[in-house]
Amino acid sequence: MVRFESEAKLPTRYGDFRIRVYREGDKEHAVLIREPLREPVLVRVHSECLTGDVFGSLRCDCGEQLEYALEKIGKEGGILIYLRQEGRGIGLANKIRAYHLQDLGLDTVEANHQLGFEADLRNYEPAFEILKDLGIRKIRLMTNNPEKIVDLTRYGIEVVERIPVQVKPNPHNEKYLKTKKEKLGHLLNII
Repeated sequence: MVRFESEAKLPTRYGDFRIRVYREGDKEHAVLIREPLREPVLVRVHSECLTGDVFGSLRCDCGEQLEYALEKIGKEGGILIYLRQEGRGIGLANKIRAYHLQDLGLDTVEANHQLGFEADLRNYEPAFEILKDLGIRKIRLMTNNPEKIVDLTRYGIEVVERIPVQVKPNPHNEKYLKTKKEKLGHLLNII
């Protein structure tokens, strides 16, 4: 179960938000809310990516997706749910192990399998619980991942529109993006 912990104002370069923290066991998920909220609410469910979001890694598109979402929500109003499930749910140390295997030639899915994990272990139920707590039932979801849509719909959220979050590939993430499209079914038209 996810429970509300705290809230404050958070001015950012994307505008003034409210930040709320929700606890799920030992994980603390962050939620940024930018008024006005108009139903269907613009929402981005973003899984933590320390290397991309904080360090600007070019191996993925995560940091650029996060910036795009914050900019769009900053202009239109909406909600960013930042879920603490690093490395598609395998944790930071295993994600770095997977990076090493990718350096040796495996793709992101093969690396996860080599480490004994499924391709994607993320869980979007916490996002549903957070939206439920906020009284949100209809959303416009910024995603390329059809599994997010399936999961949120299964939990009772009506996804009335999917908004692509596409960034330009670079030489370091082309194989990664191609794998996301071909093996994970992500809806990418840039590769």
